[in-house]
Amino acid sequence: MSYISIAELSAGALELGIELSEEQLGLFDRFAEFLVQTNMKFNLTRITDPGGIVASHFLDSLTCLRAVDFKNGDRVIDVGAGPGFPGLPMKIARPDLHVTLLDSTFKKVKFISDAAEMLELEGIEAMQGRAEDVGRNKDFRERFDVACARALSELRVLAELCLPLVRVGGYVIAQKSGEIDDELASARPVIGQLGGCVRDVVRMRIPGTEIDRQLVVISKTKPTPDTFPRPYSRIAKSKS
Repeated sequence: MSYISIAELSAGALELGIELSEEQLGLFDRFAEFLVQTNMKFNLTRITDPGGIVASHFLDSLTCLRAVDFKNGDRVIDVGAGPGFPGLPMKIARPDLHVTLLDSTFKKVKFISDAAEMLELEGIEAMQGRAEDVGRNKDFRERFDVACARALSELRVLAELCLPLVRVGGYVIAQKSGEIDDELASARPVIGQLGGCVRDVVRMRIPGTEIDRQLVVISKTKPTPDTFPRPYSRIAKSKS
């Protein structure tokens, strides 16, 4: 017996233009059960009911695949991945992607690593660290095609944490909810300083819910200056 509603997940994914095979649907089901089992020991997420996992974790994550045209083999980094969202569902749906999931909390990185091993996923890496430090590391700076972040921070902060990781010609996808016009206006000058520009705001409803998402797509048009990212204390202090 399935832990989640396979029909609900399959139909929701199709509504997003994503066709999941039986094997992929099975991986999502196993992932959901593993998430709930692990959550009993470690507080990873407040959403543990099967319907909530399908909508708020899986389908919400898959909206990122609608935001830009992901190329075969693209290198993706999920910044502030938590227990693996949106990066793990994206990897299951697009096994060709090389996905790095970055989080500063050990228990969440350990969970992602264990989940990837349990699901036998290849081309995936769980990494513990802070984005402002990783973004200054030459092994990761401007090495990714796409950076994704869900509910990470205010957009101007998110941009400074993510844009240094993305190559020129790549994208940042920021998953936001609610009204974002003021936040977007405040972030545009900073995004420009970082070598990016807002290309699009993709608005969509998470299938099977009344929840609307705004996916802010930022294009990387030129290299990020060496002065960014700044220490987080300075980034946070500049918010307003």
